[in-house]
Amino acid sequence: MNSIKNTSIKSFPILKVNQHQISNLEDELTVEEPLEIQIAYWNNQELVHQPVSVTMRTPSNDALLALGFLFTEGIITSIHQVSKIAYLPAFKSEHKENRLVIGLHKGVDINLKKLERHFYTNSSCGVCGKASIEALDIQHDSNLISNQPVFSSDTVFSLPHILRAAQTIFQQTGSIHAAGLFDKNGQLLYLQEDVGRHNAMDKLIGQCLQQDLIPLQQHAVVLSGRLSFELVQKAIMADIPIVIAVGAPSSLAVELAMSKGMTLIGFLRNEQFNLYCGSERIHTNH
Repeated sequence: MNSIKNTSIKSFPILKVNQHQISNLEDELTVEEPLEIQIAYWNNQELVHQPVSVTMRTPSNDALLALGFLFTEGIITSIHQVSKIAYLPAFKSEHKENRLVIGLHKGVDINLKKLERHFYTNSSCGVCGKASIEALDIQHDSNLISNQPVFSSDTVFSLPHILRAAQTIFQQTGSIHAAGLFDKNGQLLYLQEDVGRHNAMDKLIGQCLQQDLIPLQQHAVVLSGRLSFELVQKAIMADIPIVIAVGAPSSLAVELAMSKGMTLIGFLRNEQFNLYCGSERIHTNH
């Protein structure tokens, strides 16, 4: 159900300029293109096609991105609700893989309220304050297990190095985010990359949903960038108890994690990190 070809990297001719010379070279860049996600569901005996999102993404694993997006938005709850995933005919031939439809089985109920695009797409949308946590409808009761799993601090220190070594597109372009799923022994189970942080997370959760592995109550997710409210929200939907980022969290991300009993770590770099909440899941030698 993945994209039928890899179009994640594109080369551009450039002038490389330094103090001593100018060189004609090629630079490899991460591709960014729009993806329209639709669902096809049955309303009585009528098959309805409903657009639900247009997101800017790196063209790879589009099916996983769509699955993860629909799951973390609460539109679907199981891979068994999905009957097909297919690209739609495009208006322009060069964009033939930029429209994707997720078909649902008959009998799957759709809450049309969730299709009104009331969710927040970035941190500039005015989300702020503790009241926003209560106002935003996450549509999910947290099922995290208290005190599980437990990661050693040494294991946590090792995670960004493992993540970076597995980022094949980042090694070529240096301009792509990653989300990796780890077990308590520090083994990288799955990794997804995308130009968008949220898309990388959706692809990862979509991969786990596709394999019917959710809830992920014994795992941790490691993110290559900063940690926003939306990424914590997506982790909660998949029952991921530990969220780790190499960058900074926002205040609302920390407040949401605290309210759900999640372990949240930021600024993981140079063998140190900030532990914001959920210290019972992290074992230190001190």
